Amino acid sequence: MGQDFPLLEKASAPAASLPLLEEVEADFGMIPNLERMLSASPPALAGYVRLWELFENSSFNGVEKQVVYQTANFENNCTYCVPWHSFLSQKAGMKEEDNTALRAGTPLSDPKLEALRLFTKALIDHRGHPPEEFTQRFFEAGYTAPQALEVVLGLATKLMSNYANGIAHTPLDSAVASLAWEKPPVN
Repeated sequence: MGQDFPLLEKASAPAASLPLLEEVEADFGMIPNLERMLSASPPALAGYVRLWELFENSSFNGVEKQVVYQTANFENNCTYCVPWHSFLSQKAGMKEEDNTALRAGTPLSDPKLEALRLFTKALIDHRGHPPEEFTQRFFEAGYTAPQALEVVLGLATKLMSNYANGIAHTPLDSAVASLAWEKPPVN
């Protein structure tokens, strides 16, 4: 049928992936299956880890970062990433109603976060050319031009994980199995 995407351990991963896997393990207390799968390609793993790190150092707070990530995860139908980011949203202190809304692709309770979600979604839907109304709403909510660029950075990070998981069918880690997700039907 197709190619196999093995979930490598530190002992079986290419040597160039080992320092990155150790870095991920230090951050998460484990090596998630995504990184284990990506480790077969040291450049792919390095790209993902560095993009993640760069977005972590963006000007967005923890909840805002998860809004960007979860919007992309939802729109790209990433059954692996939505559970992980549901967990990370909880850790970031996101309201449970907003965490639930992101999993459903529905509006958020906070108008500023909703402007961020809609801008992110418009970037995805319009392949980087959002209608002006979404950009304007984003700026009117208090976000800045540099933050618009940081949304693009967050989307670049998610493009790697969403697409890689889509082709590899990465199995969900037991650490987030209770948050398993399937995209709800569109009304």
